[in-house]
Amino acid sequence: MRSDDWEQLPYFLAVARHGSLRTAAEGLGSAHGTVKRHIEALENSYGVQLFRRTRRGLNLTAAGQRLVPVAEEAENVIAAGRSRMTGLDRGESGSLRFSLTGTMAYDIVAPILVRFFEAYPGIDVELRVTDRMEDITRLETDVSLRYANDIRDDVVARRLFRMSLQTLASRDYLERHLPHAGEGGAGLHWIGWDEVNPSPEWLAQSEFPKADVRHATTDTVMQLNLARQGFGMIRTSGYFATIYPELIAVPGTVALPDRSLWVLLHSELRRTTRVRRFVEFLSNELLRLRPLLQG
Repeated sequence: MRSDDWEQLPYFLAVARHGSLRTAAEGLGSAHGTVKRHIEALENSYGVQLFRRTRRGLNLTAAGQRLVPVAEEAENVIAAGRSRMTGLDRGESGSLRFSLTGTMAYDIVAPILVRFFEAYPGIDVELRVTDRMEDITRLETDVSLRYANDIRDDVVARRLFRMSLQTLASRDYLERHLPHAGEGGAGLHWIGWDEVNPSPEWLAQSEFPKADVRHATTDTVMQLNLARQGFGMIRTSGYFATIYPELIAVPGTVALPDRSLWVLLHSELRRTTRVRRFVEFLSNELLRLRPLLQG
């Protein structure tokens, strides 16, 4: 059976059951000409006549009668497949892939995931902690939590809120260095978050443009932990000062608006129940944390 036959068989069965092109078209919600075209295409494909026209309508030929059980079997297979897939999409079970950055993952989203697992024990989440923006359109991931100004991907995007960044450092670091700091933060130092560069572009716009930029890491979790150990100042969410008592906002600084937090998913998955439940749960929990995440 050729792939085209699967498309023609529903029209064949409808005519076989109704004995009329017009009645079959009404049952299928299609046009008379469309049904006729599919029947002719199927007859040409097999090289036989499937129906014989009579005064009472269309009757099956011997070839058509032999095709009916084959077409019904194909119909049952398709119906079973649809039922199985519909069950997966409508049920609160199955798995999904979720990608997010380390900054959001360990302290902010992990507790949310634990609550989600308890609420939906049938849904498994495959976590991908990465700073790389995984391609949802190519199904590298199903759901992604992204920190960006805007989203240009061909995906379903839900903007939650605009994040803010706060200058944080450990109490110990500030007690040792802040009393001796000069104008513009001279004598203090930042922990770099890109390549080693003593004068990155962001330095001039910071509260302490004369502070040194020491070392560098692209791992934001490592940067956070260096600050907790009293190594220097960082720009991150003020939320971390609420969960790590050793971190505080540097005196004289304020939380400044930054990029937005987005939840992204593939458009074909927006009606899938397990994905929808996950996105709704994650979004609601993050919105509840909004006052803390915005500083």
